[in-house]
Amino acid sequence: MWTPSGPLERVGVNKPRYETYETYGLSETSGPSASPAREPVARAGIAGRAARRRKARYAERPESAMRRLLPQALVVAFLAGGTAAFVAQDKAIELSVDGEPRTLHTFADDVSELLAEEGVAVGAHDMVAPAPGTALASGDEVAVRYGRPVRLTLDGRPREVWTTEHTVAGALGQLGVRAEGAYLSTSRSERIGRAGLALDVRTERAVTIMADGRARTVRTNAATVREAVQGAGITLHGQDATSVSPGSFPRDGQTVTVLRVTRTEEVREEPIPFAVRRTTDPSLFKGTEVVDRAGQSGVRRVTYALRTVNGVRQKPRLETAEVVREPSPQVVRVGTKLPPRSLASADGLNWHALAVCESGGRPHTVDRSGTYGGLYQFDTRTWRNLGGKGRPQKASAAEQTYRAKKLYLRRGTTPWPHCGALLHS
Repeated sequence: MWTPSGPLERVGVNKPRYETYETYGLSETSGPSASPAREPVARAGIAGRAARRRKARYAERPESAMRRLLPQALVVAFLAGGTAAFVAQDKAIELSVDGEPRTLHTFADDVSELLAEEGVAVGAHDMVAPAPGTALASGDEVAVRYGRPVRLTLDGRPREVWTTEHTVAGALGQLGVRAEGAYLSTSRSERIGRAGLALDVRTERAVTIMADGRARTVRTNAATVREAVQGAGITLHGQDATSVSPGSFPRDGQTVTVLRVTRTEEVREEPIPFAVRRTTDPSLFKGTEVVDRAGQSGVRRVTYALRTVNGVRQKPRLETAEVVREPSPQVVRVGTKLPPRSLASADGLNWHALAVCESGGRPHTVDRSGTYGGLYQFDTRTWRNLGGKGRPQKASAAEQTYRAKKLYLRRGTTPWPHCGALLHS
């Protein structure tokens, strides 16, 4: 007999309280308004159906549960594996760009990918450590240092170099420039921007200065030879000079000689030779020349510079020249007439006038030099070529005239350039 406390009541406690009674041959509907007499029957039907459903559900639960749990397990396993792979690919990298470090997480496989991912562009003059293409692992450090152009003038020689250092001192060390004792156009602590800078460096050099008989070796970073000489305590005066250009750059190991120079001037008057103007004269025998007007030399005033270098006088150098007096040409008549062929043809000439002009008409006259003698002033060599003996002034006047006529036939009036024209007077 069914009781309200039986199991069917518990099974159907969640089911609706009102159902049809067709199963049991009833036509009325159960519910709150149903008759109390029919309630036990209705409950018994409900309990039976609930028991049957529960039995069916318990019978089907293991298989359906597996079907429901399998997809969920696969999703959980996939998510767990993906999380492990995600964690394995992520890397913690410290990236330093131009001295500014930062720590970041990346999936990049190598340095090149990392720089591209971070938008860091590098060029041929930039430094990347480790090198682009190097594989990355978590905990690695990557450094990028940008190159900076330096317009370097080193000991007078300009060139452009690149450095990844940020200061002048660092750049000098990287370039291998010896800065000890050097002149720098800017401070060593000066920072070098990405645009670079211009830098003039003059290293310390050993230069030997020879002056006043002494040699002085100095260490200097001077820009010119003149500065190096002054740095050695040597003063240049007036025309003093150096063996190399004073504005040139002093090289290491160079020897510079100081030249002590004194300068004076000398003025000289030099003759200007006169020209000879010749004209022909048919009235004179061939070979005869008569000077109508004697030439006169001109005068030129010349100034020379005289230099003495370290006590040694140099060759005079022409400075200026001016003409004080112009030369006058000498005018000469040249005979073209053929001379006579015999002594008889010379008899009609005025030999007396020639003798008076040459010797005053005295047969034994000798000139002051003792070279010429007689009426016609023969020299000894000519006299003997004409057949004379001894000295001409020792011969008779007749013989002297005879020898003079022979000379005339040979050379015309040429032997008597000043008085020969009188023969035709």
